[in-house]
Amino acid sequence: MRGVSTWAVAVRKPAAEVVDAVEPAPGVVAVDVRAPETQGGDAALGAIEVSSFPLVAWSKRRRLYRLPVIRGVVALAESLGIGLRALGISANAQLPEAEQEISSGVWAGTVVLAVVFAIGLFFVLPVGLTSLIKRQLGSSVLFWAVEGVLRTSIFLGYLLLLSRLRDLRRVFEYHGAEHKVISCFEAEDALTPERARLYSRLHPRCGTSFLLIVMIMAIFVFAPIGLPSWWILVATRILGVPLIAGLSFEVIKWAGRNRSRRWVQLIMSPGLQLQKLTTREPDLDQLAVSIAALKAVLAVETPGEASAADMIGVEVVA
Repeated sequence: MRGVSTWAVAVRKPAAEVVDAVEPAPGVVAVDVRAPETQGGDAALGAIEVSSFPLVAWSKRRRLYRLPVIRGVVALAESLGIGLRALGISANAQLPEAEQEISSGVWAGTVVLAVVFAIGLFFVLPVGLTSLIKRQLGSSVLFWAVEGVLRTSIFLGYLLLLSRLRDLRRVFEYHGAEHKVISCFEAEDALTPERARLYSRLHPRCGTSFLLIVMIMAIFVFAPIGLPSWWILVATRILGVPLIAGLSFEVIKWAGRNRSRRWVQLIMSPGLQLQKLTTREPDLDQLAVSIAALKAVLAVETPGEASAADMIGVEVVA
């Protein structure tokens, strides 16, 4: 969970490590906030370990980082860095104490490979395949339309495939838990697993909605380029990613400010429905983990006190 000046990670420890618990590291607190019906009753579940960290947004460091479009790229890079650290904390928490923790270098290399794969799959592959029939299309308008449809189709097919992978089911359940707990908090309801369970697992600030906007925004950004040589087409698709991300950031920020309007809700509804692929219904124990992370942020911050400048980037990565 990310706030304005703090972010926190909650991890369910293996039960065996709880029995032989050692003194937690500085900044780490082990708490048991499992659902009442499972506390002390399920040997497979350990306590929840919560780690919280101070956060100084990059947008506060340089005025350049607060300019439209640029601020979107900066916010996403910052979010990627936080996600990398959180992923490392989560993975290392599951390792037996005798095993060496996964290094930050390994995680950084994994993220670099993932970014290269994503750019290749969603930007280079569509333009490459469309280039094979460029002469048959005979029109730059048809070219970017076909490329855009192909890119969006690959994206949707990729999400559909991920949603069917058994190993990712728990990841998507925790994603749903995150959304439910945030919605519960925003409704000023009691932060308990039983109350959070009643809320929707779909949330308007989800990154899934943002990614769909990226796919659609790419169609309009690449349209004016026309039909140059294939290597120029490929180069523009790679170099244009930051611009597309920055513009998509501005769109989702605008939609967030105007989400009370009915027509804005209709425009954003496809992204909301897409979350049905990237979220699953969580159980009470998963909701408890999400609540623990949120409470760690709330213990430091008071919602509503942040300025508009402080909130730049927070909504998108929530």
